Amino acid sequence: MGKKTGGKVLLVVALLTWVFVVRFLTACSVEKDELEKVRDLEFTVVGEADLPEELKNVIGEKKTAPFKLTYTDDQNLYIVVGYGEQESGGYSIAVKELYLTENAIVADTELIGPQSGEETGVEKSYPYVVMKTEYLEHPVIFQS
Repeated sequence: MGKKTGGKVLLVVALLTWVFVVRFLTACSVEKDELEKVRDLEFTVVGEADLPEELKNVIGEKKTAPFKLTYTDDQNLYIVVGYGEQESGGYSIAVKELYLTENAIVADTELIGPQSGEETGVEKSYPYVVMKTEYLEHPVIFQS
């Protein structure tokens, strides 16, 4: 009876090892393919005055902490990245890339601090960027 139990344990261990190896190898290739660029997306950076009222309210509620969100009005997709409270003004945000993959939209932004010697004021700021692009039903992957 000991040989049968030992053989079963060995078989289970071998099967589990095979499952983990297969999952590990396929996960790497799927992740790499998911972010492969299909095409760049055209977008417009939207100022506060041109935002839908509902989106303006959501940004106002979230702006003190870093946040990432999407909003749609059935015609356009708004992709928003906020960097939370900063000790002064003088910050800007660069949109490094906005592109479509087979399964998602990738938004890559970067917060740029004030340059040395630049007058920044003493009031806190809440930098964020709103990118308006075509309406697509893909999830958004935020990179920064």
